[in-house]
Amino acid sequence: MREVGLWVWTALLGTLRESWNLLAEMAPYLIIGFIFAGILHVFISVQRIAKHLGGARFSSVLKATLFGIPLPLCSCGVIPAVASLRRSGASKGATLAFLISTPTTGVDSILATYSLLGPIFTLYRIAASFVAGLVAGLGTNIFDRRSTDEESTKEPRCAVCGEPDDGHDHGFGARMRAMIAYSFGELVADIGKWLLIGILIGGVISYFLPAGLITAYLGSPILQMLVMLAVSVPLYICATGSLPIAAALIMKGISPGAALVFLIAGPATNAVTVTVVSKTLGKRSLAIYLVSIVLVSIGMGLLFNLIVPRGLAAPSNGRIIGMFEFPEIVKIVSAALVLGLIGYQFGLKIFKRSRNRRQEEAECGGST
Repeated sequence: MREVGLWVWTALLGTLRESWNLLAEMAPYLIIGFIFAGILHVFISVQRIAKHLGGARFSSVLKATLFGIPLPLCSCGVIPAVASLRRSGASKGATLAFLISTPTTGVDSILATYSLLGPIFTLYRIAASFVAGLVAGLGTNIFDRRSTDEESTKEPRCAVCGEPDDGHDHGFGARMRAMIAYSFGELVADIGKWLLIGILIGGVISYFLPAGLITAYLGSPILQMLVMLAVSVPLYICATGSLPIAAALIMKGISPGAALVFLIAGPATNAVTVTVVSKTLGKRSLAIYLVSIVLVSIGMGLLFNLIVPRGLAAPSNGRIIGMFEFPEIVKIVSAALVLGLIGYQFGLKIFKRSRNRRQEEAECGGST
């Protein structure tokens, strides 16, 4: 019994150590990404974007894809933005392109990808997200021109004050406060849980999975990609939270192309977005959405394995020669700061729930 307890304790410490290493590599880039995400959120209006996305044209799909790539919205967080775009006159193709390109990347995820998987993989991931959004949008414009009756009527809100977005403006100070509140508040609360889950899963994979197991039983890159698809399509995981898992899998022998499939299909799809696409855009657009993600992710994964040598594709040991690295103290402080921000948001959420419960109990007691 004592040996079992010792093994559990050793495994727990080993998993936490590997998880900490992953977080420390990502943390400085996450903080930079949070700041840029706040700037984009406060200073770029969804209403202004929508003006460029009307009509079933190539240009509207192209703009929607490009607009979506830097925005830091996860696959559920993007839904209100998509509803607002659709209601504001964006075409089906542009809406679907935005729905795919936005959650699969984001300025925070792009910087975090660089931190774990290097510049080549980062640039290719952006390109794959761009192609997926473009293919889905153009496919919808060609094969699904029918209008839908089920469209969201949710009124867009101002990113600064939360009031209806009627074109009013705010001063620079108010925008900066809103930016900080979003960067280190709302965004952290949105992705914090999934980031921690991804880091812990990555730590488990790094500690427990033998290096030769994947190549022994999943030697075929295509088989690896199909497994990644089967795992990622129904799974809810954000673009940033999926990174530690992908990095750990690459270090254990999975092909970078298969990891790319996971990073594209995972954030782009889940049960919620599938339901929303079906309701808002129709079943034909839903089919185009799913087929585009499957074909593009596998196609781009195979192409990546073919044209990029394994040694340059992604680091097998977490490092790339010549790649910029922050000093160790910066990584440690940044990781502690990220954990502190996530912990604060969790505590704030628990406090608000407890306060609301007490208020409801007081109201019920007063009414009786």
